[in-house]
Amino acid sequence: MGSITDIVETDRRVIVLALARMVGAVGNSFLIVVLPLYVASDLIDLNALLGTAVGVGSATVTLTEPLLIGVVLSLFGFLNSLSQPFTGRLSDRLATRRPFVLGGIVLLGTASGLYTLADSYWLLIVLRAIQGFGAALTIPATVALVNEYAASADKRGGNFGVFNTFRLIGFGFGPVLAGIVVDGGPYDLSAVGLPIINGFDAAFAAACLGAYLSFVLVYALVHDAADTAAAGDDVSIRVRGDDRLFDPVFVLGVATVAMGLCIALYATLQNQVNLRLNQAPVWFGIQFAAVTIANVALQVPVGRASDRVGRRPFLLAGFVLLGPTTLLQGLVLSPVVMTLVRLGQGVAVACVFAPSLALAGDLAREGESGTTLSVLTMGFGFGIALGPLASGFLVGFGFVVPFAVGAGLAVVALVLVVTQVEETLGAATDAGATAADD
Repeated sequence: MGSITDIVETDRRVIVLALARMVGAVGNSFLIVVLPLYVASDLIDLNALLGTAVGVGSATVTLTEPLLIGVVLSLFGFLNSLSQPFTGRLSDRLATRRPFVLGGIVLLGTASGLYTLADSYWLLIVLRAIQGFGAALTIPATVALVNEYAASADKRGGNFGVFNTFRLIGFGFGPVLAGIVVDGGPYDLSAVGLPIINGFDAAFAAACLGAYLSFVLVYALVHDAADTAAAGDDVSIRVRGDDRLFDPVFVLGVATVAMGLCIALYATLQNQVNLRLNQAPVWFGIQFAAVTIANVALQVPVGRASDRVGRRPFLLAGFVLLGPTTLLQGLVLSPVVMTLVRLGQGVAVACVFAPSLALAGDLAREGESGTTLSVLTMGFGFGIALGPLASGFLVGFGFVVPFAVGAGLAVVALVLVVTQVEETLGAATDAGATAADD
């Protein structure tokens, strides 16, 4: 009941943004399931690419169907994460967020609809790249709005908790709905004057409609914060700290890369996991979803608690838990135990996500929410994109190796947070005071 009450008491604008993000996440996560099936289908001709060696000199790679699928999926994450600092900085310079959110949604939705016309692999690459840039427009501006809607620092963690909860619900249920839509095709729409469409086109159309519904919600109900200020001349991502080796926001960005990578290591190892644990494929789906389930359950209470007791205790607890729960995924031999370990990893992520965004928001100087928070959203996107590629490569050295490397990175992240990140809640310097000091 506490979590429900917290959501009800949240700023209406944050809830609308969260709902819009949830609808958009449903549509975008459709593609995680649909695109691999689409690339592998007879609808996309890969014959000219399969078996081709690409590279320079002896450093060549032979193109296979799994590799081509991996490129399509990872391209979105890489372009999205690498573009976010620039789009976040631009939204700070212009002192506006809403046009960036709306423009990004249009790109995401339109590209989803255009997949229905794509019949070549290279067109899929172009559309996925457009979507990556669309997400880069939307994400930093959205989290900046959530940060700026906080009336005070003691509301910030709760705002991010609510926002992340709705986003994760959309992301978690999207793939399930996508599978149902694809398997249910073809659809006879002659009764409404439309032709028969296959399951793929129906899924792409659903993703497109979801994005445009998100657009309508934002356009009608979301506006820039009344006191949004233009950024100063020095809008940059700081690496060196004022009184320590590294800037704390930069450290949180690096730590978030490690966290995203640890989550995503599991994604590409379905066949190996099922064989190793002697489990049916449905178990893998449950295990994969366990991280999201734990996050949905804990984001709001953790965010609210970080507003009361501080950000740093949750960050430390999360990274302490992240290392062993990542390593154990390479060691356990029971489907039930694997599910529990994945739930534990979800708890770790929940302890880090909202408090880290809130801490970065605490430190953001006036008018620089987009730039500052993009460090974390970029880090998470980059980690999520890098994880599947890393596990696909490292698993060749042994099943436990990807998870051992991920656990090692989690330990490095923990050390960085312990030594470089101080508590911000209740400190005398908040965003405005920091700007004044500078």
